[in-house]
Amino acid sequence: MALRFAAQAEDDLDQIWSYVAEKSASVSIADHLIESITEHCYLLASRPYLGRDRNSEFGFQSRSFAVGEYVIVYGVVGTDVLVARVVHGRRDLEALFGH
Repeated sequence: MALRFAAQAEDDLDQIWSYVAEKSASVSIADHLIESITEHCYLLASRPYLGRDRNSEFGFQSRSFAVGEYVIVYGVVGTDVLVARVVHGRRDLEALFGH
């Protein structure tokens, strides 16, 4: 399956990178985290049903997959895996995606 990122997911990754680089004072740590999250996104593109089914909670054939403290929220759309958001696991996911 092809991997696509929604604009919001791209913004999420940029914000995560900025926060981690500033908080840890290390661009290297921020780069490593974003690389790890991105690698997991590619894993999901090859095995899209690894993540937890969240369709009943969020709709749009949604699933989630945790990577450390972060959660990738994605959906299977035709022959693509669409990453909708990448958020910290402490965020209220139902408030972000709930019906």
